[in-house]
Amino acid sequence: MSVTLSKIRALNAVAEAGSYAAAARQLRVSQPAVSRQVRDLETEYAVRLFDRKNGQLKPTPLCTELCDIAERMAEAERNAERLLSRNNTLVNGRLSIGLGNSMPGMALIAAFHKKHPGVEISVETGSFENIISAVITREVDVGVLPDVPGDGRFRRELLIRQSVVAIVHPDHPATEIGHLTCRSLMQAPLIFRTKGSSTQRVVDRAFRSSDLMPTPLLTLDTRDAVYEAVVNGMGIGFMWRNGTGRNDIVQRVPVQEMQRAYEEVAFALTSEKSLLLEAFFMAVKNFRNGKLANPITQV
Repeated sequence: MSVTLSKIRALNAVAEAGSYAAAARQLRVSQPAVSRQVRDLETEYAVRLFDRKNGQLKPTPLCTELCDIAERMAEAERNAERLLSRNNTLVNGRLSIGLGNSMPGMALIAAFHKKHPGVEISVETGSFENIISAVITREVDVGVLPDVPGDGRFRRELLIRQSVVAIVHPDHPATEIGHLTCRSLMQAPLIFRTKGSSTQRVVDRAFRSSDLMPTPLLTLDTRDAVYEAVVNGMGIGFMWRNGTGRNDIVQRVPVQEMQRAYEEVAFALTSEKSLLLEAFFMAVKNFRNGKLANPITQV
């Protein structure tokens, strides 16, 4: 035998109710079951847990200490239940989201939060590879990325379609031309993303399709770093057309070999099912169809 949760619950119920019968009603079990659990503890550890006074069972000092532990255990159980249920409630639930690009994912999250303000949202940002890995390992509940593999691992819901564009400083001649090609880009200082970026995957494909092997001036690990390098006139970078909500001096210029529109989707493991996920995927549909506030112009 050992000290089990059921025995501690029985002990605490008897201490509160003052009798085995009342404790049994409180726990919704039989009176013999309650008395047996208390007596098992007394027999195994050779202790006295209750004294009978005026027809009532009164806890001994030792029992009172055990009841304090029982209360802490009960609170831990309640906390565990709250934690587990938070993944399946829209009242005070918790949803973790992985974003490769700040937009359109952040606009979607804002729309979801407006509809379900009781849900606590945590956001993890990172490269394409990092977000895919986070969804697979369940570090996040759902991801938002472009060009997600269409295999059986993931449930996917289309958010928008968009292409990769070049981003250039307004003083660059490309802003007057209005378009670029991979061959013309070979003459410019280029700013690339590190491997693992969905943007860089598209850029690499485009140059390979033209039998070109550019050497970038800079290789940076975040979209924001690329953006700032372009703002400071260091060269031409690349990003998803709707990859940021910033609207400053940087110009978006289409590249002939990069005009294919890729699907940006919300995705989760096929095996993952919850009320929160269903609500999030419904928000994606509504966002795409313009039923929620949507500042993104689809490509």
